[in-house]
Amino acid sequence: MALTRRAFLKTGVAGAACIACGAYAMPGPHPAAAATIPWTSLERTVIAVPVPVASPALPPTDIAQFARYGYGVWQYGPGLACQKRLDLMPSGYSGQGVTPEARLVRFFTISDIHLTDKESPAQLICLGLAKHISSAYSPVMLYTTQVFDAAVRTINALDTQDPLDFGLSLGDACNSTLYNELRWYVDILDGKPITPSSGAHAGADAIDYQKPFQSAGLHKSIPWYQAIGNHDHFWLGSAPVDDYLRQACLGDTVLNLGNILADGMDSRGFYMGTIDGSTPHGSVIDSGPVAEFAAPPKVAPDPDRRPLTRKEWMGEFFKTSSKPVGHGFSQANVDADFACYSFEPKSEVPLKVIVLDDTQQNEDFSGREFLWHGSVDQKRWDWLVGELDKGQAEGKLMIIAAHIPIGVEKPGAFMSWWGKAYVSEEALFAKLHSYPNLLLWLAGHRHYNTVTAFPSPDRMRPELGFWQVETASLRDFPQQFRTFDIVRNSDDTVSVVTINAGPQLEDGSLAAVSRGHAIAALQLIMNPAISSNPMLYLPTGSYNGELVVGLSPEMQAKLQTHGTPIPAKTAPATTGA
Repeated sequence: MALTRRAFLKTGVAGAACIACGAYAMPGPHPAAAATIPWTSLERTVIAVPVPVASPALPPTDIAQFARYGYGVWQYGPGLACQKRLDLMPSGYSGQGVTPEARLVRFFTISDIHLTDKESPAQLICLGLAKHISSAYSPVMLYTTQVFDAAVRTINALDTQDPLDFGLSLGDACNSTLYNELRWYVDILDGKPITPSSGAHAGADAIDYQKPFQSAGLHKSIPWYQAIGNHDHFWLGSAPVDDYLRQACLGDTVLNLGNILADGMDSRGFYMGTIDGSTPHGSVIDSGPVAEFAAPPKVAPDPDRRPLTRKEWMGEFFKTSSKPVGHGFSQANVDADFACYSFEPKSEVPLKVIVLDDTQQNEDFSGREFLWHGSVDQKRWDWLVGELDKGQAEGKLMIIAAHIPIGVEKPGAFMSWWGKAYVSEEALFAKLHSYPNLLLWLAGHRHYNTVTAFPSPDRMRPELGFWQVETASLRDFPQQFRTFDIVRNSDDTVSVVTINAGPQLEDGSLAAVSRGHAIAALQLIMNPAISSNPMLYLPTGSYNGELVVGLSPEMQAKLQTHGTPIPAKTAPATTGA
């Protein structure tokens, strides 16, 4: 059999990026490819330049004045070292002298892309501006498709440098479960022409963010799998789509709501506004008290703004030219309206990925308590336990991939585990800590890159601990994704090496404009209680880590013959625990 370039890279230079943490030899780039070798946060970071003290506080809609007053200005900073984390290991374990022996798998995660129909009449812009809610209005809304395409191009460059086995998208592909938003998402990954406007397609021939473009498409050699997020099946990630919201999405009249945070979804009194795509900076129009309008404000309707049910949303992943068809979902998932599945990415490696829908359900909605929380009902809980039991019995390492993280928010916080879920967060942790083969819980949702250790409750069995790794949003700063390399070490431990990377930007590109807008949004909109949260990892927003995991004696023995050998270490780059 001829040795393909991809097979050669996997066997001959295994570990180039994982390796990422410096525990491996890094091959030099081919001369022809040197100019396009991607960089990650190991090499450099993005840091906001402080706004001049004398600058006035601008409304976040005043995009034309950002540059004048120093908002959204950024510079490259030094790279971030890869932190070697031993939180799950027994007391006294140092890892000294341990070397990586074989790579088991390499993959990427993306999350919270929030592709947005900015011209939709059914938004929350008015409330977002009044309450400083960046998820309801942010200047980044203009460029979500272009940023996603730039991220895909960067993933392709990383794959060319060191092949990826698969990709995972952790939910919130859409912003408001609209058909056109989901089609942009799948079509960008498929490499199709993109028309990033809707309705009358105002500005499509002259306004940069409205112009059609040819997307690159993810390399066809990389299979990608999808998890569902709250924005993928709820209106703005918050409420079920009822008849009033459906009519607003499909109609020609800007949505009329009140202060829904205080008064619930049945309140009225303000037109929520939309974006004028014919303006260079995406002017907000048709926003304000109903009493100030002589007649209800109108927009050009668009049938492609139809909201999708969860069944319809899953069904769109079968209309794709990339692999696998369905992207993890089966027809049985669609028929049962059940967005959970598992897969094994490499037949020669005992590793199972369990993709869990941990979003709330329509029936959880009360009209005032919005659907932002993590939760599972009995059906999903029974399924999850069954998948974990089976993976453990079959001697497979396991990863859970879900949209909403666990154990990082205070009870009752708006992104916390729901207090009325079928299984409490305490009971969830107790069960997860009973599986020695569980390595990781992967999540998005919070738009953070937080890494959290959940050590074993039994100090005599450290293998019962696991890690949680969150992937930030491609919408908001730092606009990043992650790569993961799972490595078998010389002392029979496993290292999960995770590195942040962002879209590589050309000067003047629309993705570069969006990065400035994302930083301006951080400076102008974000609640101080959030921006001061240490889990946000400012000023870079990034976190690179080598997360060491102890294995049971059974898994230590089983993994001895698995994985692709790694070149010898040439220089250290990790920092201590």
